[in-house]
Amino acid sequence: MSAGAGFPPTPLLQVRTGRVAPLADTTLRSAIAKQMRHGSVAIGPLGIEGDEQAATHIHGGPEMAVLHYAAAHYPLWRAEFPDSAARLVPGGFGENLVSDGLDETNVCIGDALRVGGAVLQVAQPRQPCFKLNHRFGEAAMSRRAQESGRTGWFYRVIEPGRVEAGDAIALLDRPHPEWTIRRVQHCLYDKALALDGDLLRELIALPPMAEVMRAVFRKRLAAAAVESAESRLYDPHNAVTPARAG
Repeated sequence: MSAGAGFPPTPLLQVRTGRVAPLADTTLRSAIAKQMRHGSVAIGPLGIEGDEQAATHIHGGPEMAVLHYAAAHYPLWRAEFPDSAARLVPGGFGENLVSDGLDETNVCIGDALRVGGAVLQVAQPRQPCFKLNHRFGEAAMSRRAQESGRTGWFYRVIEPGRVEAGDAIALLDRPHPEWTIRRVQHCLYDKALALDGDLLRELIALPPMAEVMRAVFRKRLAAAAVESAESRLYDPHNAVTPARAG
């Protein structure tokens, strides 16, 4: 399916929210362990009713209100990390919305989607952080998520409303079919593209792009250098506890 063609209406498989709690055997706290919600729940400007974020300075807010993840990624993850297979199931990556048929290759920045009674707009790709390493007991998980492009994406809320599993996800508008989530990821992480001035200026000028992401591209353009990702991908203060089979 090409990005330009969009995608047909597809059912929402799951809605998930989480409360802040200790993360694995660490001093960290996280709400990445999302629980399935049954029945109708409200989505407001800051996300789904009952959902929390531990580090609100880097997670949540109006441009990271709702996280969507493709269910089709999980069989790939289980094949790659069999020791973590029990956790590599829908909800594993801390997503709020689970579906099939949408992924980083056919979802674009600025896409407006009706999900149940709400309208959401794609604002940015998720940039994976080291909490994924602890979540799955795999020291390379955050980097592998970044390299694979299987990260998910964030929405801002254009129209609040109520959603539940079984609701249709329908594409309403696609102003930037040239900017799939996957293409933005290539510009973020591929050395050959990360300092391409023309691409950086285009991304900076892209109105639906989240401001935090445009700031990354502005800084690169001004400094002619790519920021280090090590502090995002690895946690020097907590050792990763290896996953246990089963």
